Amino acid sequence: MRLLVIGGTSFVGRTIVGDALGRGHRVTTFNRGLTGKDVEGVEALRGDRSTDDGVRELAGRSFDAVVDPGGVVPIHVARTAQALAGSAPFYAFVSTTGVYQKWDTAPVDESTATWPADPDQDGDPGDFQNLRVHKRGCELAIERSYGPGASLIARAGSIVGPHDNLGQLPWWLTRVAAGGRLIAPGDPGRGLQLIDVRDLSAFVLDQVEAQAGGTYNAVPAGTNTTMGGLVDECLRVTGSAAGPVWMDEGFLLGQGVMPWAHLPLWIPDAPETAGFWAVSGAAAKAAGLRTRPFGETVADTWEWLRSGGSVQAAPGTPPFGLAPEQEKQVLAAWDAQAG
Repeated sequence: MRLLVIGGTSFVGRTIVGDALGRGHRVTTFNRGLTGKDVEGVEALRGDRSTDDGVRELAGRSFDAVVDPGGVVPIHVARTAQALAGSAPFYAFVSTTGVYQKWDTAPVDESTATWPADPDQDGDPGDFQNLRVHKRGCELAIERSYGPGASLIARAGSIVGPHDNLGQLPWWLTRVAAGGRLIAPGDPGRGLQLIDVRDLSAFVLDQVEAQAGGTYNAVPAGTNTTMGGLVDECLRVTGSAAGPVWMDEGFLLGQGVMPWAHLPLWIPDAPETAGFWAVSGAAAKAAGLRTRPFGETVADTWEWLRSGGSVQAAPGTPPFGLAPEQEKQVLAAWDAQAG
């Protein structure tokens, strides 16, 4: 197939490009040439879809499908879809489960209410505060140009794996490898639902090859590890003798430790987040999504880091992780109240 991949130089896009080339497809990438190097073997086009002039490089070209793994500004995605609707019959978009409004009921499935959004909304690609609404606007922009039968909306959950540009699993691996006592949040049995970027890529390309439209939660069909499993796998692959100290969530919150930001992938177990790690992946599984063991993802991510890989965060992405000085203070406070 002749595939056009928007972006294609970091994490999800990079993985999709490599996978597509490995399947024998001819891949053209379209990007500004600023985020990273294009994967060897692609035809690289330069352009900026934030303006009408920026997409002129696509004029007169035809493709079997478009894969858009990173669009975040609705009007940019709308401009891309409009420019290609007559020359590429299928459009695949990687969205996010963040488009759902409420997380207090489990399971969250594809029929759960989404945020109201405008497919022509402009904005800053680095505006992560409004990412959920903007991603929904991107979905609407694609559906307007392509319709549900000729478009794939893959709503990914938390994505992990090699070439990570978010930094959540890499933070845990790096912190565990450093050794010593480390803070572990809440119940070690708290389930997590994480998808390997390579499994997400395979699902998207399978649907593209079949020209199969639809909207799917691209997540494992159920929790595929736990907070304890995350820490244990990091200990296993790094060979670290670090000692996790499992702390009560209320205590951590009282110490100013912020869920997700300070301790990546930690979401407190509360009624308002009952559905956060309970997203239904049944439809995607029925459509062919296959997920690998979580331990394989951890091992491969650690190998990538050890071989010189580093997190190249997108502009505006907030940093993850608890500062060492704050960690020491929280550990000291925990010891004091326990004694």
